[in-house]
Amino acid sequence: MTNLPIRRVTTDLLEVAYHEAGPADGRPVILLHGFPYDIHSYMEVAPLLAADGYRVIVPYLRGHGATRFLDAGTPRSGQQAALGADVIGLLDALAIPRAILAGYDWGGRAACVAAALHPERVAGLVSVNGYLVQDIAASNRPLAPELEAGFWYFFYFLTDRGRAGLDANRRGIAEVIWRRNSPKWPFGEAELDRAARAFENPDYVDVVIHSYRHRLGRAFGDPAYSAAEAELAKAPPIRVPAVTLDGTADGNFPATDGTGYAAHFTGRHRHHQVTDAGHNLPQEAPGAFADAIREVSR
Repeated sequence: MTNLPIRRVTTDLLEVAYHEAGPADGRPVILLHGFPYDIHSYMEVAPLLAADGYRVIVPYLRGHGATRFLDAGTPRSGQQAALGADVIGLLDALAIPRAILAGYDWGGRAACVAAALHPERVAGLVSVNGYLVQDIAASNRPLAPELEAGFWYFFYFLTDRGRAGLDANRRGIAEVIWRRNSPKWPFGEAELDRAARAFENPDYVDVVIHSYRHRLGRAFGDPAYSAAEAELAKAPPIRVPAVTLDGTADGNFPATDGTGYAAHFTGRHRHHQVTDAGHNLPQEAPGAFADAIREVSR
């Protein structure tokens, strides 16, 4: 399996590395990966959409792959508002007025944040596991024990030991999370090795640790995103057309019928379950993910 060819563009804060496929004048769609994954989650989705005439852009998130901060003094924030702002910055840098946003995990959160705060820039949304804007004020409410067990790394990363462990064992931690997240996905060493190269980014540990500490109320956010975080704390609705997906074999997020978060989607909204797909849904079920983008485009 080969790596995807990479381009680069400069935003206000980042040099963003991204893969692009399809015609330059096609309808733009931004595909956003999660943690601990990389752009190869979309290795099969991208050509499917490109063949349909979409302009497909798959960026490495901040702290991943060849994406780099421009200034050593910029806080290495992983908070939700920063991820959403990066999407809007990418659209600006590529002179794209509006795009379909699609993602899972961190990427789904970035897409939801951008859609909630900047609906004029978002033509449609595909989000795995639904409405992913974090309710940080509620972060100390306990979940069922079997769900808490799957989030072990959230709490590990609150500690100095967890930070050191992530730094020393980036690939190993990813493998444990992958196996829990996607128990029916028969990934091999090659897939894991390829993704793990994205974790060699010099800002990876800082961004990841900040993300989990911030979402649990254990780290301050970058003041540059204070206003955005205040808006996100209100659980703003997503008004753009949206399709949400749940994999029936997601080891951490049991599949639902979507009604639990449907009220957050005030535009046209459809929800689907994807049989036997886990948390890394676009890589495990690329056809279903591409179909969701086609559906939201109608």
